[in-house]
Amino acid sequence: MCRKADGSAVAAKTVKRKKAAVNEVFGVAVEKGYFGQNPLADLRWTVPEVADEVDPECVPNPAQVARLLAAVKALPGRGPHLYAFFGCMYYAAMRPAEVIHLQKSQCRIPATGWGPLNLKGGVVMAGKEWTDDGAVHEVQSLKRRAAKATRPVPIPPVLVRMPREHIERFGVTPDGRVFHNAAGNHIDASAYGITWLRARDTALTLDELALELAVRPYDLRHAGISFWPASGADPAECARRAGQNIQVLFRCYAKFLAEARHHANRLVEDSMRRWDEHEDAAAGVSPALGPEMPRNSWSEVGHRWQISGLRSCFDSPLRCAPRRAPDVLPARSGAIFLRLEEAQLLR
Repeated sequence: MCRKADGSAVAAKTVKRKKAAVNEVFGVAVEKGYFGQNPLADLRWTVPEVADEVDPECVPNPAQVARLLAAVKALPGRGPHLYAFFGCMYYAAMRPAEVIHLQKSQCRIPATGWGPLNLKGGVVMAGKEWTDDGAVHEVQSLKRRAAKATRPVPIPPVLVRMPREHIERFGVTPDGRVFHNAAGNHIDASAYGITWLRARDTALTLDELALELAVRPYDLRHAGISFWPASGADPAECARRAGQNIQVLFRCYAKFLAEARHHANRLVEDSMRRWDEHEDAAAGVSPALGPEMPRNSWSEVGHRWQISGLRSCFDSPLRCAPRRAPDVLPARSGAIFLRLEEAQLLR
């Protein structure tokens, strides 16, 4: 499982996949009575660690993606056919199988503004020996989802234009697929892979090529997903749009989420500075509310704060100036929930 036919080592992810397949075979053999127990259970060997974390040096930024897509569009032959194909992988963070399966009925293309794509499955190349009808390709459900599960993905105006122009120029197949080859069949991975390599050679500098930047078309999906949380979007919503759980998002895109954390820190710091400036500009009397605590409301009387089930009362003497909200309210955080109740002043 750990070696190729020529004796060289295989990738850790390949070893993990092969071990899972062998373990499943032995599990079925145990159920049918061929073995008393799974032989792998007593095997003192662990699968090599898989590097799931995406390397930022291999992920293109928006300016580099724009150059790459422009290079694809300018290529002769398959280039114009695959321009919107690669655009879906970046702007909607779609997997290649999902783009191949995209149908016109799944696209809500407004005249202006954002529009959703309602993804319903993907097309994979299984081989004639492994499909029921003898076809090379097979339509499957969304990855790790129920058979009829769907995933709506909002797309920006730049991507709204791409499928519209693609359909106007190249049309759709009889079954409604947006992307197809010249014969109307499914797009082959080797075909769009060759086009992508040609676009890289045209659009990227020698230094960028040496860094192996966007060496695979799948790096467009990485670029799209990483751009969302780095822009300050909610990680849970980013994971939902990408078709992942939030644990996978944090594990694979940890280095990109670090920038989002820096952005959140700056927002908190700006909010604290606005509070300090407001209190300095007050009537010269600082409110006696006890220790500083997070606030999401202001009042002229005392308040009872309840934080994570712990209650504490802080009383405002009548001589204190009322607290006022700053001109710009700080962004709310979903991590701490505050419930504010009016309390009677203790005399």
